[in-house]
Amino acid sequence: MIFPAPLERGILIRRYKRFLADVTLEDGTGTTVHVPNSGSMLGMNMPGLPVWLSRSADPKRKLPLTLEMVQLPTGLVGVNTMRPNRLAEAAIGDGVIPGLTGYDVIRREVRYDSDSRIDLLLEHPGRAPAYVEVKNVTLSRAPGLAEFPDCVTARGAKHLGALERVVEAGGRAVMLFIAQRGDCDRFVTADDLDPAYGAALRRAEANGVEVLCYGCHLTPETIRLNRPLGRPGATG
Repeated sequence: MIFPAPLERGILIRRYKRFLADVTLEDGTGTTVHVPNSGSMLGMNMPGLPVWLSRSADPKRKLPLTLEMVQLPTGLVGVNTMRPNRLAEAAIGDGVIPGLTGYDVIRREVRYDSDSRIDLLLEHPGRAPAYVEVKNVTLSRAPGLAEFPDCVTARGAKHLGALERVVEAGGRAVMLFIAQRGDCDRFVTADDLDPAYGAALRRAEANGVEVLCYGCHLTPETIRLNRPLGRPGATG
């Protein structure tokens, strides 16, 4: 994924009300920006951190700047939860994820399980469709270790239940975690922050839901999936 224009640099002053942050731009201007992330952004919301922002060309937008990345000592971290679906779609189309090749149609936000929408539905004549749920991973509290979630996510557990029901009905279901950071090579669930989600993921995997985890290469110009992450202790 290539940004339409290089991201702009700033310094984080504070993040508040989940979807807002105050930032100082490089020219010294202070401004409020949109934060497209409903999680806690644990470890990435400290005042003084360098941040990278995209600017919308839409003159009607109240907040033209969007927080895209946070600069940590170990590298860039993508915090925009709107990006992983597009990253996954591009990677699947390019054959970057071996487990998800062989599908010639990728559909977005398809309704399923009565009241849910799957992030990506992969289809090919003569094959059962693959239902792919995508989650953005930003948390890392130990060197090289990506973690999810960064706060309690009842919605995430609900998605896992829907994926289990796809498998029960004879379909294929995939939980794809995308760590928008280049400093991790392993993935685990953050059971101390949300033990229910960790238990739900393990149950879903035991019941046939496939779990895939990938890291990214990030620059202020582009983001792309580039490597699978290991899963210490995984039984699936």
